[in-house]
Amino acid sequence: MELLTESTDLHGMELNDLTYQVRGAIYKVHSTLGPGLFESVYEAALIYELRQLNLNVQSQVALPVIYNDVQLEIGFRLDILIENKVIVEIKSVETLLDVHKKQLLTYLKLSGKKLGILVNFNVSTLINKESLIRIIN
Repeated sequence: MELLTESTDLHGMELNDLTYQVRGAIYKVHSTLGPGLFESVYEAALIYELRQLNLNVQSQVALPVIYNDVQLEIGFRLDILIENKVIVEIKSVETLLDVHKKQLLTYLKLSGKKLGILVNFNVSTLINKESLIRIIN
């Protein structure tokens, strides 16, 4: 797992511009709602903000698990998929754990997507690098 810094270039400016917009929407939702709510509330508010930016946004996207060329009867759900490029995984927990980062990395690998954003809304400020994390597959 490689964590991206803000200066990391991934497929040129297009993806960086997209993630800039996504982070802006995340900050807006957090500054408006504050910490302490359920993940579903932040998800709905973030989807609204992203759609206000005219972005293609899907929520609770089914992600099947393929094992030995067989699709298993189990799968996962991506919280938010933006422009079919960026996965956003939303948490509202006391502290992000390594398992949360690994979960998003697994989603990236299973979906074939390159970039994900893990955000913990249950913090007083998102400035902390452990509250808003970009992860590359």
